[in-house]
Amino acid sequence: MIPTYQARSQARVDAALEKLFTPPRQELARLYQAMRYSVVNGGKRVRPLLAYAACEALGGDPARADGAACAVELIHAYSLVHDDLPAMDDDDLRRGQPTTHIAFDEACAILAGDGLQALAFEVLADAERNPQDAETRLQMTLELARAAGSAGMVGGQAIDLEAVGRRIDQAALETMHRHKTGALIEASVRLGALASGHASAASLDALGRYAQAIGLAFQVQDDILDVESDTATLGKTQGKDQAHDKPTYPALLGLDAAKAYALALRDQALAALEGFDERAEPLRELARYIVERRS
Repeated sequence: MIPTYQARSQARVDAALEKLFTPPRQELARLYQAMRYSVVNGGKRVRPLLAYAACEALGGDPARADGAACAVELIHAYSLVHDDLPAMDDDDLRRGQPTTHIAFDEACAILAGDGLQALAFEVLADAERNPQDAETRLQMTLELARAAGSAGMVGGQAIDLEAVGRRIDQAALETMHRHKTGALIEASVRLGALASGHASAASLDALGRYAQAIGLAFQVQDDILDVESDTATLGKTQGKDQAHDKPTYPALLGLDAAKAYALALRDQALAALEGFDERAEPLRELARYIVERRS
């Protein structure tokens, strides 16, 4: 099911994203080229898939989640552009292609990331691109701002940089990753649910527990793949975490225990969906995919 659902959802969000990169002035052509390059050069689109799947799990039309799907992917892409910069992880390969600062230059990459971040909130606030009532658009914008900012993803990045070369325990590692990786994954699910028009407090609570579990599982599996996979398969430089002496789950728990923990988190996610019917099957399959993927 996942390949079909993934292909359909990827095609949907890619078509919506393509409409966002027409420069309003010729002088901005290179900036928009860099922004587009950072978004459309591949990627699994896990966050948009989660937004669509959460919307559909609550009986919503996936068209209502296009704005949410675009917004979370734009934030994700911006974070990767900045993460790859020499001042951060200093990487020259992303999704099997030269990173944005290599393909263009550092200054252009910084501005492209800034532009993608602002565009995400523009999409959510625009009634044409995000056809919800004004109150829901405001709520979605607030959700994404919290997830992307200093209380979420950016805060997680700051904790990550501070942790390089230090020994931290599992609780500290999970705090870091619940911010750095998990916050945007949780936002993807919540935004999709809100876009459905049928989100109740109970359903948001259950989906929140699901999203917390898969958000952490995603990072655990990333750490495992950094050990077990290779650069060609990953599409990014393998072994960077170890080379930079970053704390990871395999380093802290051991590889076998890290794999067991990823599976336990998957099971927690599936348990959170027990009250949902067959419309939540894509969410269940995504939980399985996250810990079974090889890139």
